[in-house]
Amino acid sequence: MMTNGKPKVVVLGGNFAGLASTQKIREYAGDAVDITVIDRNPYLLFIPNIPGEVFENRDPAASLRMDTYKAWQEARVDFIQGEVRGINPDTRVVEFTSREREGSAYETTPYDYLVVAFGCRLAYDRIPGFAEHGHTVSDTYYGNKLRRTLFDGGYKGGPIAVGSARFHQGTAVKDLVPMADAACEGPPIEIMMSMATWLKNRGFGGPDKITVFTPGRLIAEDAGEKIVNALLGIASKMGFHYRNNVGDIVEVTAEGVRFANGDGLEAELKILLPDWVPHTFMMGLPVCDEEGFVVTDMLMRNPKYPEVLACGDAAAVTVPKLGAIGHQESEIVGKQIALDLGRVSAEFAAEPLKPLVYCIGDMGDKQAFYIRSNSWFGGDTQILKMGRVPYLLKMQYKDLFFRTQGKVPPWGLDAAQFLAERLFAA
Repeated sequence: MMTNGKPKVVVLGGNFAGLASTQKIREYAGDAVDITVIDRNPYLLFIPNIPGEVFENRDPAASLRMDTYKAWQEARVDFIQGEVRGINPDTRVVEFTSREREGSAYETTPYDYLVVAFGCRLAYDRIPGFAEHGHTVSDTYYGNKLRRTLFDGGYKGGPIAVGSARFHQGTAVKDLVPMADAACEGPPIEIMMSMATWLKNRGFGGPDKITVFTPGRLIAEDAGEKIVNALLGIASKMGFHYRNNVGDIVEVTAEGVRFANGDGLEAELKILLPDWVPHTFMMGLPVCDEEGFVVTDMLMRNPKYPEVLACGDAAAVTVPKLGAIGHQESEIVGKQIALDLGRVSAEFAAEPLKPLVYCIGDMGDKQAFYIRSNSWFGGDTQILKMGRVPYLLKMQYKDLFFRTQGKVPPWGLDAAQFLAERLFAA
């Protein structure tokens, strides 16, 4: 499989986890490997900042797409704009089609190491009625659809429902990470807060028009009960409504949302987050769990096929499906491949994943909340801050990410933590 006498690393995915793992492999392994990246798009979409753009009436497609060509050049990789069609772990081959022109033939590429970092499929198609009656902020198309509804007269001032469909998590790693009822519930919290600010600023009322719901016992439970109870206490005083244990979303209609527990919500505007499911061709692969997520240990390697690694949302141990956890995993992937090639020491590469929930969410009016917590994973840290400094940190991080082509310096998160938690926190 080697090219030019070097092992070949194939990275599937070029958004946050794919870009970060590629850069870390090159950083730690140096010129000891050849790297090929396959991704559907020649750009990275900075998804965490879409809600902020939408509620400020800015087109997220104009400000949140980063051309990745320069990043691939700097990392000295071969980039293929392609659609992955299949993986054969026994023959170590990836099957794909080029996406540059329609009608491309099926192609294959071999690998010595495979890094699965192409995220998940957002299953809006599993929510009956979503296309006709639902909204969300998970990409620029849906962001602009909601933006037009809000600013072009589509919204008439009625009740609003915000929440998530139920997440279907595989059980293969249940001894490593907790089981979750929702894939990631930072976005619903961010959306409800920003929506309330928008209502106030546009003269439509306030939080009492908004109900946030969760399929589970506690919304955003991965943030820790202390933090969630504090947020719910604040939200209740502001006038928000809250429903828990609703189960999955059964149907979205013009009148509202129906849930698996038999309950429902009347709502003119339904802003929803879907189930996060693996790509269809992942089902049944020997490296995956029963849902199609890639099974790994906490060093991000598959137990049966150690040359297969995963990071980001495609990995079974990534719960919740959070960018900060994917960033931690990408670092480990880079070290593990470099370890095999003798470029780093066993001690340097030995630190396993210790998941940390790190989230900054927009609240509107240049305010944001900041969460850093590991309590869901057995730790003792639960920190919540709210104010202008977290908002500035969120904006500065995006700008720094774009300027460095994703190579945020190691001190970046440490500096953000210091500023938010110690120096300027509101």
